[in-house]
Amino acid sequence: KDIVVFETGISMVNAAMALQLALERLPISHVLFAGVAGGTDPALRVGDVVIPEQWAYHSEAAYFNPTPDGKDWMKADYFTKRYPNYGMIFPADMFAVRASKERFERVAYFPVDASLLDVARRAVKKLGPVISAKTGREITVSVGGVGVTGTVFLDNRDYRKFVHDTWGARCADMETTAYAHVCYTNEIPFLAVRALSDLAGGQDHSELNVIDANEGISSVHAVKVLRAILREM
Repeated sequence: KDIVVFETGISMVNAAMALQLALERLPISHVLFAGVAGGTDPALRVGDVVIPEQWAYHSEAAYFNPTPDGKDWMKADYFTKRYPNYGMIFPADMFAVRASKERFERVAYFPVDASLLDVARRAVKKLGPVISAKTGREITVSVGGVGVTGTVFLDNRDYRKFVHDTWGARCADMETTAYAHVCYTNEIPFLAVRALSDLAGGQDHSELNVIDANEGISSVHAVKVLRAILREM
């Protein structure tokens, strides 16, 4: 099978532009992505690999003023609250359109292709142990759950807990929901593999984020899993 490999750059706009350009110029039938993310699920550790079954935007939001008495927020008349707020930040759903439809519709979560998820589950079962070259630890590789994306580098333990509590997010990054959105609109099957390069602010209070130290080896984990999925297709 012919495979096109390309980088998209960091953050959502770069991701969406690069993928849309590729879809318009090449006969692409499936989109699979591998990269790193911050872990927002307390059960996960640096190096672990997650393959979420749906993706959401955590930074799609409205920012509101407080009321004069400081006890509430002055929400604009158009706004319907659907999620807990984080101070002045009120998360909102995205509106998206599909190629086969005429109108934009509210989308809370962009789904990963069910057939590709089945392939991923089979591949993970056959993969065998994945050992971190850095720590010697056997990493976990799991399929399912939610990933979130925003135009922020998340390194704050309180907001990390907020996205985990609000969306059930297992990881947070800066691109994947944009890929999922583009594939949703173009009606192209999509799946993403993310290895954890950091804990999105969940590290010990005295520790700095160590994404630079972990990104390389975590990327190796993600690519190893992606290759196993490709072999299974």
